Amino acid sequence: MSPALATRRVLRARRGGPARRAADQLAVEEPLEIRVEGRPVAVTMRTPGHDAELAAGFLLTEGVIARAADIFEISSCGVADAGDARNVIEVTLRRPGTVDFMRLTRHVFSSSSCGVCGKATIEAVQVRHPPLTPDEGLLEFSGRRLAQLPARLAAGQAGFRRTGGLHAAALFDARGRLRVLCEDVGRHNAVDKALGHALLADGGVLAQSGLLVSGRISFEIAQKALAARIAVIAGISAPTSLAVDFARASGQTLIGFLRAGRHNVYAGPERLRG
Repeated sequence: MSPALATRRVLRARRGGPARRAADQLAVEEPLEIRVEGRPVAVTMRTPGHDAELAAGFLLTEGVIARAADIFEISSCGVADAGDARNVIEVTLRRPGTVDFMRLTRHVFSSSSCGVCGKATIEAVQVRHPPLTPDEGLLEFSGRRLAQLPARLAAGQAGFRRTGGLHAAALFDARGRLRVLCEDVGRHNAVDKALGHALLADGGVLAQSGLLVSGRISFEIAQKALAARIAVIAGISAPTSLAVDFARASGQTLIGFLRAGRHNVYAGPERLRG
């Protein structure tokens, strides 16, 4: 499914020439309320599309679910509040009694820019998502195939080519093939959509995939990958210091500035060869 786009009139100005009016395509940004068993647990500003996958990925990385079988049903509906329509997605679980709603409603609020807040320390995340063991995740990943990923990601970013306003996240296999690619106005939403898509399609794919993101690699993105038991994280841009510290403590491989035949390995070089 392609991301939602909108058209707005714009005044294009160029040096040395007259300004002219034209139509411009923009990435749509709208709120999505995620409910679990009828209770609101999060609001995120996202680009409509792959909403079920977004909800599934979000609940996976929050530790609410561990596998697709934990979900009974995902349904969506629109509601009107003070004349302003919002999107709502409802998730029902097979074992709703296992959810700590107090933790969710106290700590979870997500936006398109900041991701999930309230994770103050690496240790707090690792209580629920322990570090990877040496036999988990992609092993001996080829540096040659790694170099092919940016072009493959760019080729799949149809929404970005049309708007310039969408982030992308993709899952890749040991041969460098992209298994799924999702776009969203929020970096963290794009990751949740990709993880959720793989979880709902074939949960076993996650542990044998790497995560590729179009922007910088933040702490939240690294912890989302750990929650999905993904060992290799690569980004076109830079990682943050906390993301590097987290990856090293969690047994992950973290690669930044993946572009034009070069990259930096910040953690876990033992998984790379060639």
